[in-house]
Parts: sequence; C-alpha cells; structure tokens
Amino acid sequence: MRPIALMILCFLQAGLCFSQDSAWQARTTGRLPFLEYGIGDDRLGGAKMTYLDSGILLLVVDSFKTDYKVRLSKYHSGYIAKETVQLLKKQPARPPVHNTHLSGSWKVFGDSAADYVAISLDEHMPYHAFQLMSPARIAIDLFGVTSNTNWITQLRSTREIRNCWYEQVEDDVMRVYIELKHTQHWGCHIGYDTTGNRLVVRVKRQPVVPDIKKMRIAIDAGHGGDNEGASGVNSHVLEKNYTLLIAKQLQATLRKAGVKAVFMTRQTDTSLSMVERIEMLRKFDPNFLVSIHLNSTSTDTVQGTSTYYRYPGFRPLSEAILTRMLSLGLKEYGNVGNFNFALNGPMDYPNALVEVAFLSNPADEKKILSPKFHKAVAQKIYLGMTDWLKQIKP
Repeated sequence: MRPIALMILCFLQAGLCFSQDSAWQARTTGRLPFLEYGIGDDRLGGAKMTYLDSGILLLVVDSFKTDYKVRLSKYHSGYIAKETVQLLKKQPARPPVHNTHLSGSWKVFGDSAADYVAISLDEHMPYHAFQLMSPARIAIDLFGVTSNTNWITQLRSTREIRNCWYEQVEDDVMRVYIELKHTQHWGCHIGYDTTGNRLVVRVKRQPVVPDIKKMRIAIDAGHGGDNEGASGVNSHVLEKNYTLLIAKQLQATLRKAGVKAVFMTRQTDTSLSMVERIEMLRKFDPNFLVSIHLNSTSTDTVQGTSTYYRYPGFRPLSEAILTRMLSLGLKEYGNVGNFNFALNGPMDYPNALVEVAFLSNPADEKKILSPKFHKAVAQKIYLGMTDWLKQIKP
C-alpha cells in the first residue's frame, strides 16, 4: 500500500475498493503474463521479475494506472498488468492467504527429450526463477508456500540434473534448488501441468556433442512492420530494414556452414509483437537465440558495438560474439547484463542481443549501409557462436 499516516487508504477504480484490511483474489490470464518489481517505466518497460503461467493465484492489494500491485508473500510484492489478471472476489488482506498453502512430494526424472522436476502443491502459486553459477544451479522461489515435502524421489533417468533440494527461506517462501551437471545453463521452462497442481520445471540438457551443425538456432531481426526502430542520421534508413538484411545474411552464413535447423522470427517487413515472437520461439525450441538490432542515441559522437544478456548463465554466448564483433574495428560499447528486453526475458534457452553499431553515428552508419559489412557481421556472429560452443566443457 502507498503509506498515508494513520489513515486507511481506499482507492476506488472501476468499482474496486482497496484498503489496508481488504484485497481481491485474482488469477493470471492471457498470453505470457509477467510480474514487475515496481511501477517504474522506460522504453523497455518496467523491470521484469518473471514470466508466469496462466491460472496463477494472486492477491491484488492496490491499483495503479495500468498495473495491479500484488502481495506474493508476507514480505514480497510485485506488479502485474491489469489486462493479464482476472479478479475473482474481495476478501480480507490480513492475515495473508498465501501462507496457508503447502508443498507435497517431488519427482525428479528424465525422458528422451529433457529432465523434469515435478513439485506437488495444493494451489497454482506464483514463483520467481533465477540462475546461480559455480556450481550451475536453477533456483526458484515459490511464494506463499510452506513446506510439507517429506520426500523427493530422484530417478536415474536424468541426464542434466545432478541433485534437487529446498530451503524454507521465509515462513511463506520455499526456495527450490536444481543443481546441474554442466557449467553452461541451457535453459528451463516453468509451468503448471494441465491435470493437477504440480509445478513442472523442464530442464534442457546440454547437447552430447556441441557441434554448431547439429544446433537448432533462432535468429530475430529486430523491429519490423509498424515498428520501424531507429533511423540513420544522414541516410534516414530504417533500422527494421537493415536488421532484416543482416539477419538474412547470418541465416545464409549458417546454412553454408552446414546448420540445417535455422529459424527466423521474420523473413519480411512484418509487424510482430514480442509475445508473438516469444511464442514462436518456444514452439521452435532452439538451442539458442541471437537477436539483431542497430543502436541509436541523441549524441552523434557515440559509436560502437555491444551485446546484451539478462541471466548470468547466458552471458558466455554474448561475450564470445562481442569479442568477434570487435575484430571488425568497431569501438566497444560494452557487454550489458540484466537487460530488460523482452526476448532476453525467457529462461528457456541461451540468448543474446547484438547491437551491431550506431545508426546515429555517421561513421557507424556508413558501415551499416554496406552489404560487405552485413556479410562481415554475419561471419563474426557465426564465429562467436562457434567460439562459445568450443568453450563448453563436456
């Protein structure tokens, strides 16, 4: 709640009343709902906490312009877009309802495609996943959950999961740990099964032979259609057109190198939302993704190339590509982490965004206009991919 000294705050909007003593029970709905840390906003949107499955139980305690504030546990809150929430009924906010939900037994197993952790719960509760390094682990906070887990069955059919355990880090926050056998994170998908209340974590395995020819590689040409992106400082060319030219050149380079499974989020000048791109990528299920963009700023002296990632386990791919890009003679603009771009958000597969150069800088713009430069960029990104794969420990 927004603090008002010694007063009860009642916010009335669309017939809804929020006070210190009441709240609304709700569930997530729609396509790819996600939680944000706060109500801050910029060109990339608010800082995202995590994507959620649909049907997640939430407790809405306040309302802002486009977001609801939700209580995740006694000491944790988040914010979610109103369009992705269905309000159910008003109820007392104290004591929090979340601390009454219990975990049950777990099963850890593998099939021919992946490894899985299935956690029994008595309700579809919210969660937040993050990556840990050295050793490589996936950690998941289950909000509003108190442990009643008395056994974790781990089968030898797993190939990537080394061990699983949990901690009750707060009275109503249960933290799940999934230790991996390899140092490189290959991604995971989290959601509830369709037949019950089990939270299922699908853990991707490291390829037996990390040969780029055998990889499923996704390429995203940034912007497109009614989303034009930046424009050239002198030429006024549009970013959406040149990201597509470079992406197609990268596709051709990969094909020439013997990569058979290459997926392009777009092949033409078409409008695609971030949700549509993420859904297509999840369906293709790549080993990794590279997204192509061109940078821009209000100062025409700023120039250089940069790569971006969100999760620490995916940083090595972005570092390897940046190293190769710098061999083109471009200045270094940096390797940027915790990046809030939508396509860096899913934890399903390693991903990196490449800002090739600045359209707002005359020298960089001149390079961007050259077809020879497109071919050179594609070659360097390809070599960065292969460098990354060579670094991976068996």
